[in-house]
Amino acid sequence: MIAAKTTDSYCVIGAGSSGLAVAKNLQAAGIRFEVIERNDDVGGIWYYGAPTSSVYDSVRLISSKPLTQYPDYPMPVSYPHYPDHEQVWEYLRSYARHFQLYEHIQFNSSIRSARPVDHDSAWEITLENGETRRYRGLVIANGHNWDPYRPDLPGEFDGQILHSAQYKTPDGLRGRRVLVVGAGNSGCDIAVESAQHAAATFHSTRRGYHYLPKFLLGRPIDQCGEALLRWRLPLWLRRAISGLAVRVTLGTPGRVGLPAPDHRLFETHPIINSQLYYYLGHRQIVPKRDVQRLCGDQVLFADGSRETVDVIILATGFRISFPFIEQQYLNWNNDRPDLYLNIFHPERENLFVAGMIQPDSGQWGLVDYQAQLIARLIQLQDAGAPAADRFRQRARKARPKLSSGIHYMPTHRHLLEVEHYSYRRRLKKLIAKLGPED
Repeated sequence: MIAAKTTDSYCVIGAGSSGLAVAKNLQAAGIRFEVIERNDDVGGIWYYGAPTSSVYDSVRLISSKPLTQYPDYPMPVSYPHYPDHEQVWEYLRSYARHFQLYEHIQFNSSIRSARPVDHDSAWEITLENGETRRYRGLVIANGHNWDPYRPDLPGEFDGQILHSAQYKTPDGLRGRRVLVVGAGNSGCDIAVESAQHAAATFHSTRRGYHYLPKFLLGRPIDQCGEALLRWRLPLWLRRAISGLAVRVTLGTPGRVGLPAPDHRLFETHPIINSQLYYYLGHRQIVPKRDVQRLCGDQVLFADGSRETVDVIILATGFRISFPFIEQQYLNWNNDRPDLYLNIFHPERENLFVAGMIQPDSGQWGLVDYQAQLIARLIQLQDAGAPAADRFRQRARKARPKLSSGIHYMPTHRHLLEVEHYSYRRRLKKLIAKLGPED
């Protein structure tokens, strides 16, 4: 078999929100590229109805427009503060049309494998149809919210178990007794929706959490938090102000039967929901502790209580998964790729990962800055500029904390957590430092 000739293009895997940002910035930098996308349109998980989409029909962004949108392409003024999935998908499609990205995307193509060849000077990409191509570099942008994590619950269950990625509408919950497992944003949203349709709704959480309202004095809560960060207030003061605001708007968790948090505010990924307390207060959602065992048509909880349940929805997050590439090529360490700024491989100069972050606010603008930095570094590497060598030396040595002094809970959920404000500032400083040379 004759090996494919190496092209002068980069391969970008995925045409979701991260892949589109990479494509736009590579194009702006004059770097040739091709995007490989397994669906028949852009949007990734926001392409509702596609086999790989993990969003449900009632989902909305939990970060507001200004903190979610791309910095050079604002969302329409007509959009609400928190757009729904249809608006998000149309925004991403409009972005791709505006920057003329569609012509660079090969749709309906899945990647079977990606591996370095020719002493790492190229990447060999094999598609599911068996076609093999060689690219001079690789940018992985396939996202990390698509491979469901399913905890191993002991015992046997007679009813239906599905992951939140499979949940789409409440039609199958009507008249049934539903248990939602997991206190993330999806778990809380689904529990609230279930409370409006199911015969009974139980919500199982492993610990107590801090919950934030979506609005504070009519303003999106993340914009209030952004103001505190812009004012450079110390962490302890931001905690005090935010904690007071939450107590005034929602009250304490104990008032609605929730356990007290076992950590400080901001030490877990923010849970933003204005309706959960309402339905807990009306006992339309019954809080439960961790699941201890499945017992046929019942569930036994850690506090010794039992409930009869028909449907279990696992809102338990997603695995960090790159099935097309061996972990050894991604410097895998502690259940995740160990990359500088979650982007740059310490040794491989033609391998990048975009979007492998979980920020405490919107993500797309951050990924745009990631992509700007990737494109600029490629330009400098191609020119043999000393600045590229200096950057690479830093990438080999430094693993900066991305939490701005916050100590996140040591759980799988926080493997990719970043504090958005300090992370954005770090990216912008590096972009300026690698800016056009005189």
